[in-house]
Amino acid sequence: MENTIILILLSICILGTLVSVFFTFNANKNIRDIMKTLTHQYDLLAKIKNVLKNKFSVNETTDKAEIIYQDLLQDLIPIMATMDVMPRNTSEHPLWRALGGIMDEYAKNPFVLEKLRRAIKLDSNIAHNVSHYLNRANMFLQHMASTDTDGILSTTFTDGLLGQSLTFFAQAQTLATTDK
Repeated sequence: MENTIILILLSICILGTLVSVFFTFNANKNIRDIMKTLTHQYDLLAKIKNVLKNKFSVNETTDKAEIIYQDLLQDLIPIMATMDVMPRNTSEHPLWRALGGIMDEYAKNPFVLEKLRRAIKLDSNIAHNVSHYLNRANMFLQHMASTDTDGILSTTFTDGLLGQSLTFFAQAQTLATTDK
């Protein structure tokens, strides 16, 4: 009888040990799963933070771009009046309409470059507007190049109307300053 009681107690101890080992392994597995989930959640939060930071940066750049657009447009208005150029008749932003009108007129009539050269040479306000436009547009393009990670947006601006107008105005300014 004593052997039976010892055998029963030993069986209960072995069974208890096996059950506790099973629960320990199960708990360990659950803890590993929780750690993986928390790591995944942390990675997702980091990605969300980066996306929101990029969106904030883009929104900030867009807001600053609108201010720069208006500043550039203010320089273009007297220049356009001097050159007798009208903006494009489209639904674009007024800056792009103005630049498009200038570049369209230049494509039709290369004498527009000579008009601008004379205006820069004879009118200090026009010379100041052209100089200010060139500086602000160059600063804007440099800012775009430094903040645009893939280069698509800055290339679009450089190859588009802004870049073309920079070339046009720089050429007119150079001709006006070298022709004395």
